[in-house]
Amino acid sequence: MTSGSQSVEAVVFDWGGTLTPWHEVDLPQQWRVFARTVHGLPVEDPAMPAEDLAEADSLALRIHEAEERAWKRGRATHESASLADILDAAGVDPEHDRHHLALAAYQRFWEPHTHTDEQVRPLWESLRRKGIRIGVLSNTIWTRDYHREVFARDGVLDLLDADVYSSEIHVVKPHPDAFHAVCDALGVAPERAVYVGDRLFEDVHGPQQVGMRAILVPHSDIPTNQRTAVDARPDAVADELLDVAGIVALWNHEATAHGATAHGATAHGATAHEAAAAGDGA
Repeated sequence: MTSGSQSVEAVVFDWGGTLTPWHEVDLPQQWRVFARTVHGLPVEDPAMPAEDLAEADSLALRIHEAEERAWKRGRATHESASLADILDAAGVDPEHDRHHLALAAYQRFWEPHTHTDEQVRPLWESLRRKGIRIGVLSNTIWTRDYHREVFARDGVLDLLDADVYSSEIHVVKPHPDAFHAVCDALGVAPERAVYVGDRLFEDVHGPQQVGMRAILVPHSDIPTNQRTAVDARPDAVADELLDVAGIVALWNHEATAHGATAHGATAHGATAHEAAAAGDGA
């Protein structure tokens, strides 16, 4: 846990599983959709030629394995990756005449799993009314443009002050550089920022390394192969997203009270010192 003597000026959120409700997703299916579109095959059709289907599914498997390697590398060495990196590693030709159709089909696959939690807008509005800046820091292979399209679709982009995506920097959470990047984008010191997320390793241990406070939203059923054992305790736990506003308000109230007490003690000390000095001069 981190020190909480300073007021909170910014709150930064994880994306998947935090701003979006946790979903169970058939991850290999995303690439079957992509690969079958590249090959001009219907996604689901029992009459597809076996040879064409086998070729498409072989490509899907190569992409899935490339993505798994990228995420495993991120957990081990904190190296980031992008969608373009993964497709390139799998030997996908971005100049293929059906490449853009395949990307569109891939995004349609994900669309039901990207909807912003209904509590996000009222939470962000509440924080902004108190003068608190809003940020997003996400481990993702997707582009900034894609994520911003999602936020715009769901009517919350206008409330976002800064956003950083691992696909556009050299590291993933929990590397300290990721948290410094979003704090720099927001113009706040890490000690005056809070991170909100659903994973202990990336979203609690990570921000606490740089002096941020961490709020855990424990709603996600993290797969075992995505978990990293770590000795970390959140500074607070939010049972739902809206609880974040109350937690931050309490911390700011405590910081104000601490500041007032410290100021009073300083003023009292100065008066006593002056009195002593006056006595010495008498």
